[in-house]
Amino acid sequence: MLEEVERWLARRSWSVADRTPAGLLSAKRTAKTTVSVVLPALDEEATVGGIVEVIRRELMERVPLVDELVVLDSGSTDRTAEVAAAAGARVVHRDSVLPRLPAVPGKGEVLWRSLLVTGGDIVCFIDADLREFSPDFVSGIVGPLLTEPGVDFVKAMYDRPLGDATGQGGRVTELMARPLLNMHWPQLAGFVQPLGGEYAARRSLLERLPFPVGYGVELGLLVDALHTVGLDALAQVDVGVRKHRHQDGQALGRMAAAIYRTAQLRLARDHLVRPALTQFERGPEGFEPRTYAVDTEERPPMRDIGEYAARHAA
Repeated sequence: MLEEVERWLARRSWSVADRTPAGLLSAKRTAKTTVSVVLPALDEEATVGGIVEVIRRELMERVPLVDELVVLDSGSTDRTAEVAAAAGARVVHRDSVLPRLPAVPGKGEVLWRSLLVTGGDIVCFIDADLREFSPDFVSGIVGPLLTEPGVDFVKAMYDRPLGDATGQGGRVTELMARPLLNMHWPQLAGFVQPLGGEYAARRSLLERLPFPVGYGVELGLLVDALHTVGLDALAQVDVGVRKHRHQDGQALGRMAAAIYRTAQLRLARDHLVRPALTQFERGPEGFEPRTYAVDTEERPPMRDIGEYAARHAA
């Protein structure tokens, strides 16, 4: 297995510098491929506008690599939608997509619904809380999908600083996701950032995959893509450094629980466990328990949704 991972790393790991914007645009035009970029956003007014501005200026106006830029608002209570629209994105509210199916909270929920309101042959997901955003995050991960016909799914890889410490971000990755992948899906051991929110895929693959509605979506999509198209159709690209806001320890605990549950569902679909996590916070009378539900719901493959099939048939 180690030799297989090493061969994959040699064949399917690149740097953003390996492909020029001009070369990508030429490949895009030759293949007549369209690209949609989706930013799932929940209360990200401080950062979403800057990301949208960079993508519009660098990848829609200067080099027309991106055809569609959508911010999927997941119920923000701040000015996220207003800021994103002013910066040039098309803003769609989660609850307006497929209204017959009530939305549930969660990142995966909005990613799944975004397939209904975008049209690109390639769909690129970018988190909306990134700081010092570079267009390399988009062009890097879209690149192999434009130039390598055998590649269907591409993750970004990067350094994740935590404060002044280089490479100390991604705590849930190192403590939960990486051990799970190495033990149960060792073919995926070569992914540097398996939980990273920046990745791109062919629509023809995404519409075939179930989407965990919450924090487990990245792990779920990666594992299911492996089983659907095989390791050689997966790739990663080094795009430099990712800076974003960091969650506190308890939020990370809830994320880890959702990721574990996502993995468990894929290991044994019929094995039921308690889908809750109890954590402790110090209160006036000592430590007090707080119990949170763990995301367990998943949305079916989008191609099974009648509205999606009707839209694409039209």
